[in-house]
Amino acid sequence: MVRDGEVIGEGFHAELGGLHAERAALEDCRRRGEDPAGATMYVSLEPCAHQGRQPPCTEAILEAGIARVVIASEDPSEKAAGRGPGMLRDGGVEVELAAGAEAGAARLLNQPFRKHARTGLPLVTLKLAISLNGRTSTGSADSPWISGEASRSLVHRWRAEPDAIAIGIGPALADDPLLTARLPNARQPLRIVFDSDARLPLDSQLLATLDQSPVLVVVAPDADSSRATALRDAGAEVLVASGATAADRVSTALADLGRRGITSLFLEGGRTLASAFTTSGNLDETRIFIAPVLLGEPELAPRPSDPEGESENEDLARRTSPPDHSERRVALHSSTETVGEDILITSRFREW
Repeated sequence: MVRDGEVIGEGFHAELGGLHAERAALEDCRRRGEDPAGATMYVSLEPCAHQGRQPPCTEAILEAGIARVVIASEDPSEKAAGRGPGMLRDGGVEVELAAGAEAGAARLLNQPFRKHARTGLPLVTLKLAISLNGRTSTGSADSPWISGEASRSLVHRWRAEPDAIAIGIGPALADDPLLTARLPNARQPLRIVFDSDARLPLDSQLLATLDQSPVLVVVAPDADSSRATALRDAGAEVLVASGATAADRVSTALADLGRRGITSLFLEGGRTLASAFTTSGNLDETRIFIAPVLLGEPELAPRPSDPEGESENEDLARRTSPPDHSERRVALHSSTETVGEDILITSRFREW
């Protein structure tokens, strides 16, 4: 909210069901003792014109007597699609649509929302840590971490941002992770394990911490029914994802997550899960840490914690079709930065 070049109010949509940014900015304006009438409102997304968990923002703008609204990006959802700007114009408000760098930056701020609105699917971001010789896991006698402490701290910040976080059964068996964001007052995401054969141990840390965040286990149609039932009895939700290959089951699972209102999914590996998502064409962004270490070969030895004596890569060969490498995907944008001792390469493959 701006008048005569001075900011008189600010707001953002803090949580699902809470005040939308426009109403929050109007409240802030009044708390400062300012009158919003005649002011200009700058918004990153067009104001809503429909009743949802909150009343329409267009009504609040018109009631406040705002003279001008500058909109950085359109709302692609069916409920919006330009209705808000039209209603504001009908109410005598000057409406300006931003362009260029400002419009692009605003769209990037709302990528999870925009993808879900257009496709019904969550935005998918993959995080991997690899060694200089391309390894994505350490040996049983080695440290479980490839990346450095600074990178791991950054990952905990990332974990607090998405609606859901996912790993494959290989890392779940090898590392027994919590998949929580270990930050003060952090929002904890839904934790998902892609586990074709329902092999997640009943004494895993994931199932022992259901009071912190729920766990969803995605299994294949031919998964052992007794193991799937045991997981349900332990408190996990089990999703049977149809499809002949891991890539097919990924697509089925994503559609189910989208129907639940999950707008963002953060993948923490391992290589099996990354391959399945890549093959299915469902990766939107990657964040790859390259650590200055060399790790020994090979990766095909059975993991000691795997009750079936089967390595993640052998499970991949049995459960997935070979990836299609005929098409090279070039990132729309990529950036490189140093995080502690590691190099972080962030690549964006699609924009919504």
